[in-house]
Amino acid sequence: MSIASVKGHFKQWDREGDVMEFETSSATVSDAAETIGVIPARIAKTLSFRGEGDDAIMVVAAGDAKVDNKKFRQMFGFKARMLSPEEVLEQTGHAIGGVCPFGLANDLAVFLDVSMKRFESLFPACGSTNSAIELTPTELFEYSGAKDWVDVCKAWNEEGNEETAAGNAVEGF
Repeated sequence: MSIASVKGHFKQWDREGDVMEFETSSATVSDAAETIGVIPARIAKTLSFRGEGDDAIMVVAAGDAKVDNKKFRQMFGFKARMLSPEEVLEQTGHAIGGVCPFGLANDLAVFLDVSMKRFESLFPACGSTNSAIELTPTELFEYSGAKDWVDVCKAWNEEGNEETAAGNAVEGF
């Protein structure tokens, strides 16, 4: 059902046919990278957090990025607390391994981390543990209905990671 809601979401841009479904798992960053044939950093992972009150928020980040608790608190004004798998399914309509900011069960605030801007394209999941779509950062922003670009992650721009991004950087970002 979840991948169907994502394909329905992409219909408004005539992109539902661009959703890729695989024979193998794309449930984790490493699985997705291996299945698609790209470096793990180019997998756009979607993280779900408790927001204020009953609201949840989503942060989409590069596959090699880790949430920096201090940056997160400075940006959002509350502690980064991930949702449980049950809460993720309830809030997003997607099970862990296929969570994405498309075709959501609830109207959630979506934020994109700047760690993704260094790539010409990325591969977010599409609602199942064996799906993805290739999108530019601009398309990801538009199709996800993101509120803003944020800087709440670490590790992706540390020494050693630049080499893995070589050849994938986008001029002007």
